Amino acid sequence: MNRTINAFDPAVIHAGNRGLDIDHDSVAAQVQKLLANMSLEQQIFEIHGWQAAPIDGLFYAGGNDELGIPSYRMVDGPRGARVGKATAFPVAIARAATFDVELERRVGLAIGLEVAANGGNVLLAPTLNLLRHPGWGRAQETYSEDSFHTGAMAVAFVSGAQNHVLTSPKHFAANNLENTRFDMSANADQRTLHELYLPHFRRVIQEAAAASVMSSYNKINGVYCSEDPLLLTDILRNQWGFKGFVESDWYLGTRSTAAALKAGLDIEMPAAYRRSPENLNAALESGEISEQDIRTAASRALYQKLAWNLADLPVPGRSVIECAEHVSLAREAAEKSIVLLKNEQQILPLSDQSDIRIAVVGDMAELVNLGDRGSSLVVPSSSTSPLDGLRSRAEHAEICYFSSDADFSNLAEFSVAVIVSGLTYKDEGEFIPTAQIEAEESQLARGGDRADLKLPAAQLDLIARVTSIAPRTVLVLEGGSAIQTDEWLDTVDGLVMAWYPGREGGHAIARVLFGDVNPSGRLPVSFPKSTKQLMDWDTTALDVAHDLLHGYRYLDFHQLEPRFPFGFGLSYSTFTIDDLQLLRHDAGFRISVEVGNVGSVDGATVVQVYVSANGSAVFRVPRELKHFARVDLASGERARVEFDIGDPDLCFYNADAQAFELEACGYQFQVGFSSRDLPLISDWKFGGDTWQQA
Repeated sequence: MNRTINAFDPAVIHAGNRGLDIDHDSVAAQVQKLLANMSLEQQIFEIHGWQAAPIDGLFYAGGNDELGIPSYRMVDGPRGARVGKATAFPVAIARAATFDVELERRVGLAIGLEVAANGGNVLLAPTLNLLRHPGWGRAQETYSEDSFHTGAMAVAFVSGAQNHVLTSPKHFAANNLENTRFDMSANADQRTLHELYLPHFRRVIQEAAAASVMSSYNKINGVYCSEDPLLLTDILRNQWGFKGFVESDWYLGTRSTAAALKAGLDIEMPAAYRRSPENLNAALESGEISEQDIRTAASRALYQKLAWNLADLPVPGRSVIECAEHVSLAREAAEKSIVLLKNEQQILPLSDQSDIRIAVVGDMAELVNLGDRGSSLVVPSSSTSPLDGLRSRAEHAEICYFSSDADFSNLAEFSVAVIVSGLTYKDEGEFIPTAQIEAEESQLARGGDRADLKLPAAQLDLIARVTSIAPRTVLVLEGGSAIQTDEWLDTVDGLVMAWYPGREGGHAIARVLFGDVNPSGRLPVSFPKSTKQLMDWDTTALDVAHDLLHGYRYLDFHQLEPRFPFGFGLSYSTFTIDDLQLLRHDAGFRISVEVGNVGSVDGATVVQVYVSANGSAVFRVPRELKHFARVDLASGERARVEFDIGDPDLCFYNADAQAFELEACGYQFQVGFSSRDLPLISDWKFGGDTWQQA
């Protein structure tokens, strides 16, 4: 009998999440009792950080030894703990390419454990901002251009990490332009916000009980997010039931004293700029705020300290930091994240025979390319470059290295040339203007958005020089988002996207190229043929209109064929999909399909479910991802994969009613292997009271 695979098992994903095991009535009473014994000065100390510089890598907030109140000790960590030495995992968008929620839970577990071992108790991750345009500088830190995909991966990460520490999903909300992030306004109607830019935040709050949230620098509809009561109070607390605290983004994240406090920003980080005792007392004297406003923020800052029993939160031994299990996990994540985009005449996997000569070309082959050098910087004790990985893996084949400025005239004598190309922290990343001049000398770098998606000119020149001589070429791309390939795609025989693959990236790349690992990554971002296929992109803009169309939604609506669609990825094996079944129950649909591996190699594929609303009275995008599952199958194996899609997943947001609404219209369920490969279709119709198959 074929085995059955559950696409998303809540019991597995949420196991051990401390945030889901809280007696909120009891905690609320404890908070009020504690507040009754606190002076105004003591309450004020709970609502701001200690100082601008970290203490042993950690940012402290609040705390009172006399009253037994511990401090929050916060640290960044989208790809690993940013304190001391830590395991450098692949960046978030790489892990998103695995479409493996169980793996992402284990990554969250590991990062949370290392944060705790380094003395931290709040992990400033994951980054949840949608990849609205692939040129966004911080694309590497987030998961996807799709809200459902982002939400599923984030829920898994949060529940894993919260086995050990509090998490703080960021940046709330609509933060998706880097160069002007301190002042830009994301302008969107309420439907766009609730359907596209907020659902993944809602999921980590309601499903995974994220302990805190970091507000973003930018504005929404002209109002800074850190002082927007609609966002921080009406939506986050009143609609979603959030119980934790909201802290500002660092340094410039709090733009006012009174407005931010009254809107629902609870803790200013990393120090008391707007919330100095002087500023707060002045606001009290002028009547802009009341003591109750301070008390409310303090109560929220205290809440999770009591709910999590923060003073007694276990601190693991430092031996867990970069332990063998975490290093192995980093390699597994890197291996599963690599996306095979082209494999002309099965040039991959490479042969490891003694008569095979492999030229490894490009300065980036020697580079350990971990990602940007902004707040997500991680420093491992060791790491592996692609060249090191290939040399370590090859037992019989000859490996010869050519730097970018080498003489390539004898490349024709090699069996294959492997070019390592792509982007580095100099091309994209968090925008750090203060490090702009000393980028090379500092651990920080300017980063920022990409104006276009092309490779740097030197990389284009390298590819042209190599492919004009080498008989066969495989290109390994590194980077944090989509890269335009059309100028050179026809000149290479094989293409893999390796992202920023973490400390074990070199080994992972080598194992995929030599066939020890069957590539199974799928694109979490559409690769367009050029930026002309995307919406307008101005990296200097201060007002940016947001609507329901970006990524594959935009491409589908405008009937544009991307170079590589969302969800796409090749394999060394071949997979089939058939026998689509939909069973209606009271709350939604149970969808299942049969998936088979008919190739000669064990491998994995990603089954994706999209839904279209037909005959709608309101605008609906052509199709939306509503579920997915990674499926590992041995050669010749078949399995049934089950998905649960509830009626709320099929709703649109009715701004007039300020609620989600299940519209009476047709719904088409499409199942396949990418947003453009959906061979299985089932049509249903909702009449307002009942469903029937069309």
